[in-house]
Amino acid sequence: MSHLEKSIVINVPVRVAYNQWTQFEEFRYFMEGVIDVQQLDDRHLHWRTNVGGMEKEFDAEITEQLPDQRIAWKSISGSRHSGVVTFHRLDDNRSKLTVQMEVEPDGVVETVGDWIGVVSSQVTEDLEKFKEFIETRQTETGAWRGEVHQQS
Repeated sequence: MSHLEKSIVINVPVRVAYNQWTQFEEFRYFMEGVIDVQQLDDRHLHWRTNVGGMEKEFDAEITEQLPDQRIAWKSISGSRHSGVVTFHRLDDNRSKLTVQMEVEPDGVVETVGDWIGVVSSQVTEDLEKFKEFIETRQTETGAWRGEVHQQS
């Protein structure tokens, strides 16, 4: 498993950044390689991606979601990965997002890509695109303020 951590400061209130991040079906607008995300219910997502010319599908489960604080997930099919996005209020109009992920490369191509930092670079680029997306709008396209708690 490969571990990465990236952060970015965004010039919107933490509530706006969090609310937009809950709109998983809109990830394709700022995440490279995301073709489609379908939210199946409060905890489950189906993803279609194209990475390095290879289309993949997988399912993920939201394992924890606390408004304006964190969203954690893990894959439940496809390549193994998990992570958490935390949201930090810096002041009334600025917030910081931190993404922590663990990814298990699938096959030789992904392993080599991981070694040379492809995943890390892509997360950085996606965070920059999210920053541009939400700062340009200055408001979220929707919100889900419900909570998901870890199951023991």
